[in-house]
Amino acid sequence: MRILQVLGTSAGGVGSHVHGLVRGLAGAGHHVVVACPPQAEDHFRFGAVASSVEALDVSDRPHPARDIRAVRDLSRLAAGADVVHAHGLRAAALAVLATGSRGAPVVATLHNAPPSGSITGAVYAALERVVARGSALVLGVSSDLVQRMDRLGARRTGLAVVAAPPRRTAVVDRYAVRAALGVGGRSSLAVVVARLAPQKGMELLLDAHRELVHDVDLVTVVAGGGPMREALQARIDAERLPVRLLGHRTDVPELLAAADVVVSSARWEGQPVALQEALHAGAAVVATDVGGTAAVVGDAALLVPPGDPISLSRAIRDVVRHGAVRDDLRSKAVERAEHLPTEDDALSAALTAYRSVVDLPHDAAP
Repeated sequence: MRILQVLGTSAGGVGSHVHGLVRGLAGAGHHVVVACPPQAEDHFRFGAVASSVEALDVSDRPHPARDIRAVRDLSRLAAGADVVHAHGLRAAALAVLATGSRGAPVVATLHNAPPSGSITGAVYAALERVVARGSALVLGVSSDLVQRMDRLGARRTGLAVVAAPPRRTAVVDRYAVRAALGVGGRSSLAVVVARLAPQKGMELLLDAHRELVHDVDLVTVVAGGGPMREALQARIDAERLPVRLLGHRTDVPELLAAADVVVSSARWEGQPVALQEALHAGAAVVATDVGGTAAVVGDAALLVPPGDPISLSRAIRDVVRHGAVRDDLRSKAVERAEHLPTEDDALSAALTAYRSVVDLPHDAAP
């Protein structure tokens, strides 16, 4: 099968997912071309596993001139493909416009919720309609994305299978990690692994700490950087909250293994990598019930409503105060980790998707 993989700028999960798919597809004997911005190729080195890599000028935001060129380039590349697999809303919309109703069928995988805001939201709503109506199959990393496409009239939809990150074993003793962080023996340690960006709901975490600070000896450390760091640090300092922003860390497995509780306060998640890593580490997890989080963690977490600092603080308090609750969650995490999807699962699901659309008439889309 001749497969064109299309993606825009990526520095994380999307690029890793595509790299794993390309490696598996090429290993199975398929001819795979990757179209992506040069920055993505520099970061992920698709050329090491793909048949070829083609530069595609796709920016983070809509840009008329660049997008016209991208559609032209994709039209040329898709002419020799049996199927086009586009990752992300922007890439999928460009792929649909490039292939038209009689070109190669487009499988679109949506990895993120569209942004809000009056102008940006309107632009992305239009892109969603293009993708829903022009794709042979739309996959979403969470059920809410799938339902959104269904409401927009997508011809066929389904849940995307994205491989969980491989398990990384901690190489430093948890007590040594806690000592290096300055967490005393009587204090509990909460760990957050998140980009400091609005989607991750860090304000909710700080709100919850205002409820915890008077009755729980808890130190929270946050591994990750991002544009909100300065504002968050200012609030932490002003309210004297026991929260430390560690910035980017290379010892995430050690932090997760040392934690009494791992917390996610996100406003939305697809298939959260940090929580999958927490399950691999056998951590006790508290998380907001948003997007695909529940589907990832199953019963191996205490889930709380989004935007509710009282519920979040109570769940954290239950875990750090009650060893039985903590141990039960840790046991369930180990079990749940055994059922996380692998790269073989993702490859099998992708091939099933491709074969299902290649067999359809190309002009049957509404």
